[in-house]
Amino acid sequence: MKRLNSALIFLIPLILIVLFYFFLPLIYMLFSSFMSNKSVSFENYMSIFTSKFLLLSFWNSIKLSFLSAIVALIAALLGVYAIYSYSETVRERILVIINLTSNFSGVPLAFAFIILLGNSGFITIIMNKMNWNFDFSIYSWSGLVLIYIYFQLPLAIMLLYPIYYGIQQNLKDAATLLKATPFVFWRKIGIPIILPSVAGTFAILFANAMGAYASAYALTGSSYNLAAIRIGNLLSGDIFANPELASAIAVVLGSIMVTSMLLSEWLTKRARKDLIRK
Repeated sequence: MKRLNSALIFLIPLILIVLFYFFLPLIYMLFSSFMSNKSVSFENYMSIFTSKFLLLSFWNSIKLSFLSAIVALIAALLGVYAIYSYSETVRERILVIINLTSNFSGVPLAFAFIILLGNSGFITIIMNKMNWNFDFSIYSWSGLVLIYIYFQLPLAIMLLYPIYYGIQQNLKDAATLLKATPFVFWRKIGIPIILPSVAGTFAILFANAMGAYASAYALTGSSYNLAAIRIGNLLSGDIFANPELASAIAVVLGSIMVTSMLLSEWLTKRARKDLIRK
């Protein structure tokens, strides 16, 4: 009983932080999303689902998040597999570097890409000096995809790094003794083992990209139509401030993120059940 009370005392700061910095803002945002002209209504949600401009912002966010998550996931799977070919010491050093790069995001990351690939960027100037046709703009859709992949990749590697521990050497040896080819081994054993972790990682990457704001805003301002940028504009009042509509957009955006996480959790459980049956 004393041990339980001691644990509760240490948990109180965490509970207060979660209460004041997560639940209270969330409750206020939900309440605000149903307010319009100081009265309760669904007007903000009707504005979202009847506005082609706002619906396009969600569609653009989903496309960007899906594409960056898929590319980062595939690159991370190959990268982690390659990392495992090195010794434990080298692996730890690589992970330290990846951990450092995972914290490089937001406005500094956008600034770094502008220095490299902007209109007067280092690589752009070199390409022009060499008379190479470098038809790439960091301020375009392609630039956004590139910067999203960059900040998603370290996170994907950190999340996927443990998955290959599940594929032990004795499984490969057993498959080899049974004359299974590498392709058959990965199709029958390897992929089913890592699939739940891959699905969970994809959901986290998708949610991470959906909520990203600083990098996209620093790179394109408000010229590209993303849901997170629309929320920022409605709160800062570039055109006119409308925090109630911003709250409604944030609720819809959060609902999409939670839905993707729940769908991933369901797929993960189903994959694990199928693996157990086999």
